[in-house]
Amino acid sequence: MLLLNIIGYSASLCMIFGYLPQAIATIRTRNTDGIAMPTFCMLGLGSILFVIQGIMLENWPLVITNVITTICSAIIFAIKIVNDSRKNKR
Repeated sequence: MLLLNIIGYSASLCMIFGYLPQAIATIRTRNTDGIAMPTFCMLGLGSILFVIQGIMLENWPLVITNVITTICSAIIFAIKIVNDSRKNKR
């Protein structure tokens, strides 16, 4: 059981630290040219579904990890939408 928890918490840290640099870079630079919208939509949806699953299983590390990644995805998604709409107006 200890090994299972270590793997789970390690996966959580990897997910969070995988999303945070992209979110921070996007917030700072507002550059979303290299971001594929379908990819981020699917990643965001996957995170939301993992939140739901985590709540149903009462697996709080899963919930917390995916709430953080969902927030990061939502921020990046919003900036991407704004940038794309500005480009379409030009």
